[in-house]
Amino acid sequence: MSDIESIILGNEKYAENFTSGNLPPHPSKKIAVLTCMDARISIKEVLGLKVGEAHIIRNAGGIVTDDALRSLIVSHELLGTEKIFIINHTECGMATFKDEDLQRRLSEKYKSDATDIKFHSFGDIEENVRNQIKKIRSSPFLSNITSVNGFIYDIRTGKIREVQ
Repeated sequence: MSDIESIILGNEKYAENFTSGNLPPHPSKKIAVLTCMDARISIKEVLGLKVGEAHIIRNAGGIVTDDALRSLIVSHELLGTEKIFIINHTECGMATFKDEDLQRRLSEKYKSDATDIKFHSFGDIEENVRNQIKKIRSSPFLSNITSVNGFIYDIRTGKIREVQ
């Protein structure tokens, strides 16, 4: 079975018992979560959330990029979220390289300048979480968010711990 066939079959099974068609677009817990795209993290399960309870925004590293900030502002201003959780994780690939090295590698491989691409790699996971919290708190468009909390998810244990 191909990947496409597997996905279509999975969707057919999902749709057989689908009951969430009437949920409002506003997350009922008024939470927005920004986390990494890592395939090992099933963030709703990690946080005990159900469909419709939170907005989940994912990118490489759980970074407050311009696009993530745009999504958080829409989530807050138009859809009523009041709390933001930043969740990074152990063994993150974004901590295994430097932007400059990947930019150079891409430039050489594709014979095109990649120096303008910001990958937002980092070395220290706790410092990265704190930096993402600062970015959110420094946005004038998110200044009345009730709380911004940062966590690190442990890939090996499944547990989260708050970053102070």
